[in-house]
Amino acid sequence: MRILIVEDNERIAKLTGAGLAAAGFAVDLAPDLASADDALRLAQFDALVLDLGLPDGDGLEWLRARRRAHTIPPALVLTARGALDDRVAGLDAGADDYLVKPFEVAEAAARLRALLRRPGTRSDVELEIGPLRFDTNRRDCVVDGKRLDLARREADLLELLMRKAGSVVRRQAIEDALYSFDAAVTPNAVEATVSRLRRKLDQAGCGDMLHTVRGVGYLLEERE
Repeated sequence: MRILIVEDNERIAKLTGAGLAAAGFAVDLAPDLASADDALRLAQFDALVLDLGLPDGDGLEWLRARRRAHTIPPALVLTARGALDDRVAGLDAGADDYLVKPFEVAEAAARLRALLRRPGTRSDVELEIGPLRFDTNRRDCVVDGKRLDLARREADLLELLMRKAGSVVRRQAIEDALYSFDAAVTPNAVEATVSRLRRKLDQAGCGDMLHTVRGVGYLLEERE
């Protein structure tokens, strides 16, 4: 799950980003609204974390305009404006949730997961394909009662493939979902992650569910 944080306070942005990354999100940072627009043009994000007092404009006006144009994903507003009128204005402007500073990153992560469970986004907490059971909150997978020991990006890849089960997921879509703009991505990073995941699935007796579609991407499907 890829998240864009729009926050001009560098310390808050980095701390929030680090906490959300530890919770399993791929995170990009934008210090102002112009940078946020650039990021949204370049990549697809699952959710947005938005400060309101930004150096090049008011976050609420920006949010309202882009919500009318249907150009942004679900948005969690993080702000020091905590009065009732401010919260109401934020929600009416198009925010999907509202969290007042100071806040705990664990709560922000939980609220983002809740946003992504809403209809029209990512609705399932637990994914099930054949013998695979993936808990999106705990970020772990169980096969026939046994837990797979997955690294973070292996878990992210498995979730993506399970959500798209039965369909080919293109290599570029995987790279976009798993890596932020500043992540060091080697030319074979996706292939290496797929290989590690396939090996662990194979050890659990279900490696035959993950297929490579040469020149296109990867496919996870339930056994016939």
